[in-house]
Amino acid sequence: MKAIKMLMMAALTILTVSVFAQEKAGKKDTLKHVKLYACPMHDTVAAKKPGNCPVCGMKLERSKKEQMKAEVTKTYSCPMHADVVSDKPGKCTKCNMDLTASPKEKMKMEVVKAYSCPMKCEGDKTYTKAGKCPKCGMDLKEKKEDHSNHQH
Repeated sequence: MKAIKMLMMAALTILTVSVFAQEKAGKKDTLKHVKLYACPMHDTVAAKKPGNCPVCGMKLERSKKEQMKAEVTKTYSCPMHADVVSDKPGKCTKCNMDLTASPKEKMKMEVVKAYSCPMKCEGDKTYTKAGKCPKCGMDLKEKKEDHSNHQH
């Protein structure tokens, strides 16, 4: 009888621990994550909001960790409001200006661009940079993708 009680206690303990562990793993992160801003000259100065360093007056910048997070997750931002960011192009919610692409996103767009002569002097030949056509001297125009024969 004692052996059965001990076996039942052990089974109940294992069951309780496994249920608690599963419940804990499924919980969401409810902590508030704060963006930190730091002075580029004084590593001891940090703030939760952008502003100026109280020691030297320089503009506080996002901490290195925040900059790395921004490069990974955010691609478009308002040129006037650094706190307005999006993963899609659009308008700023504060001033209605167009959101601009991050430097990384701009590089991706530059890779895709192709330029060609509007007079088709060299047929369908394309160039990676804007410039002048070597045959007629006209400005090369950005070549847009032709989607007329696609069936959507």
